[in-house]
Amino acid sequence: MVRKVIITCAVTGAIHTPSMSKALPVTPEEIADAAVGAAEAGAAIVHLHARNPETGQPDQSPEAFAPFLKVIKQRTNAVVNLTTGGAPTMTVDERVRPAAVYKPEVASLNMGSMNFAFFGMLNRFKDFKHDWERKHVENKDIVFRNTFADIEYVLTTLSGSGTRFEFECYDTAHLYNLQYFLNQGLVKPPLFVQTVFGLQGGIGPHPEDVMHMKRTADRLFGDKYEWSVLGAGRNQLPIAAMAVAMGGNIRVGLEDSLWAAPGRMAESNAEQVRLARQIVEGLGLAIATPDEAREILHLKGGDTLHI
Repeated sequence: MVRKVIITCAVTGAIHTPSMSKALPVTPEEIADAAVGAAEAGAAIVHLHARNPETGQPDQSPEAFAPFLKVIKQRTNAVVNLTTGGAPTMTVDERVRPAAVYKPEVASLNMGSMNFAFFGMLNRFKDFKHDWERKHVENKDIVFRNTFADIEYVLTTLSGSGTRFEFECYDTAHLYNLQYFLNQGLVKPPLFVQTVFGLQGGIGPHPEDVMHMKRTADRLFGDKYEWSVLGAGRNQLPIAAMAVAMGGNIRVGLEDSLWAAPGRMAESNAEQVRLARQIVEGLGLAIATPDEAREILHLKGGDTLHI
């Protein structure tokens, strides 16, 4: 049997700002179109944030998610993954609300507190249309809070919904945090572990870093997890290629990177998915369909989203 690789596409996020790329989805219509386009290109999972349609600011109110969730479920069979990360400046109560209301198949869950910075992007992006954008990017004082109490709060809030998690691990300690919750019986295998590389404040993008995270996860979780990688910025596709060759799954999307190639910005989320798919198929593997991803990750089914 040819191994099936799950491609996740994170279509907009809360880091990049509208002035950085015309391709970044902002309005509900743009987010819906981006998610559907990514699914048509081969993404089994679409990871979703919401934004204020006028300013592009991150918006974690459940009402901001409703317009595009309805369209996405009408137009595609893709697995819906809702963020509980929101933006680093939000409280955990704000961040978990959309997943608590809509009860998706998957929700992201950040597995530890960390310094969180993207002021390095000011070296490339100088002009901003909205006042909030520069303040957002240049902030050197962000601590992304994900305490044990915060993580437990998300887990217990969603415990009765059947929602499973994309466990976002930005450093080695986050894997050990996840092991703690596994040992406590608050999470169940198979764990969908998303290791994140190249974001300032987290582990770096060197191949040794990727191998270290994989070795650690193997030692802690054995056959109880599915591994995926997220490479930030220009690291997206090189780390994707490395991980696929090592038996992993991949996440791409304009949340994580605005680029398609050195010096060339991506025209869409779908373009990044197509590039990821070329890597997978070039290695003689196959992409997982949404239903195959559901089977691999033991998800509850696409008809359970509460919209």
